[in-house]
Amino acid sequence: MTLPELPQNRALLDLLRQQGVPQERGADAYEGWELHTHPDLVERLEDLAPQWPVLATFGVPVLAGKGIAAVVAWGMRMLLVRLPEAPPEPLELAEPCPLLTDPGQGWYSVCPWQRELHSAESKARLSLLIRHALSYAATLSEDDSIDWQGRPVQAPGTRKGKATGRRPSRDQGRRGRRR
Repeated sequence: MTLPELPQNRALLDLLRQQGVPQERGADAYEGWELHTHPDLVERLEDLAPQWPVLATFGVPVLAGKGIAAVVAWGMRMLLVRLPEAPPEPLELAEPCPLLTDPGQGWYSVCPWQRELHSAESKARLSLLIRHALSYAATLSEDDSIDWQGRPVQAPGTRKGKATGRRPSRDQGRRGRRR
């Protein structure tokens, strides 16, 4: 599965498509593309969002909320997160990614390892940041048929008025036996 072609994903997909190299086999193959993310960072992303499907997109792992890209693991030292505002101050930022992290683009580059924090605290803060990015990305979607995690939403019932289902008679016991 890959990131869907949606207007909200266009800038990211254009960038990933430009650097993507098809590769079916070999140590660097990732879902038919040359891997552009260190395997340790792919594992780190999966560890930070264990319940979330990783979308292999032109050789780069991506997390999406309602089909809208929210988190990208790139290279060895970069997590790109889509947020309405800059990440909280205690998080260590990574090098910017031109075009995506330019002012007004809504993407921020953070260090996936957070050297200044203890391991457990680093994981907790980054996991929270990723959940925030996923829920924010979902708000950018126009698709109301799925929830922010991409699961189908049950449509409200269309029937109105009294229910017409059959109820057991008072003369019958709970198991349908007559008294």
